[in-house]
Amino acid sequence: MKFTQEDLWETIQTLGWDTNDDIHIEIAGTSVYAIDGAGTKWAPKKGTRKYNKDAFIVIKNRSRETFAPSINDDPERLAHHLKSKLETVRESVDSEESTGQSSATS
Repeated sequence: MKFTQEDLWETIQTLGWDTNDDIHIEIAGTSVYAIDGAGTKWAPKKGTRKYNKDAFIVIKNRSRETFAPSINDDPERLAHHLKSKLETVRESVDSEESTGQSSATS
């Protein structure tokens, strides 16, 4: 299949994107070596990018990315990392009592 720049612009129009949007073309399905090797096929140098056989192209419209962090609408519900160990243990015990299950062995 031969894909031209004209095909890209048609696809952008089909999606309803504007030609002035912040459009990025990226390659996914790759890996980067994090361990320093000798620079051979089997031990490439650190930072070498390998394109997998199933790598693919991703077209992103960064102008239309909506990032909205989740909002906690219940002030009594705290994130787990903000709770003390005692609160976490109490919740675990309460949960076990309500379900009739126990993690203790007899």
